[in-house]
Amino acid sequence: MFKNWRIALATALFLTTSAFRTAEIPNHTKVADGPLSATERQYAVDLLEKTKADFLASVTGLSATQLNWKADSSRWSIGQCIEHITLAEIGIFRIQQGSMTALADAAKRAEVKLTDAQVVQFLTNRTGKAQAPDVIKPTGRFPSPDAALQAYGQQRDKIITYIKTTPDDLRLHYWKHFIGTVDAYQTILLLAAHNERHRLQIEEVKASAGFPK
Repeated sequence: MFKNWRIALATALFLTTSAFRTAEIPNHTKVADGPLSATERQYAVDLLEKTKADFLASVTGLSATQLNWKADSSRWSIGQCIEHITLAEIGIFRIQQGSMTALADAAKRAEVKLTDAQVVQFLTNRTGKAQAPDVIKPTGRFPSPDAALQAYGQQRDKIITYIKTTPDDLRLHYWKHFIGTVDAYQTILLLAAHNERHRLQIEEVKASAGFPK
């Protein structure tokens, strides 16, 4: 089951690069062995908190009509985007936690080819399209968008607490994403960037002709 999650999410999240706040992203992929630095830890926390705040601001105050509106039958509604973001939030963190069960392995760092900036850029580029795997497609698994947002908030707060407090060296644990091997720290950045990618999708829906006012 874990393997299927990993393969499905990795395939779905393969995108092309873009400029997403590149100047703000520390380029600290190539690091010495040891625990996370204060800079790494703070950057991840800041990214998690900002993407959470921006996402919630994008959906706050929307009516049921606005949440359920679709530009056409092939597009997701904002409510469906909310569900997808929440499901991916849970799934990607599950992968990250699964990677931490393996023994730390400094020798495998050579397999990590992407910088932290590139990981974020891959996920936030909206010009590259991908099909979400069935396991995180929106199918009405929450009773309402509000319920999905509540689950999202609880999960994101759990992740923020984790990255603030973990004593583990996330740089020495890995999994194979479709874009290449990423470490457990980069997986946290990937999770936040995925959130931002679909927040931008929500903004595209809101800007569509015919979106209810």
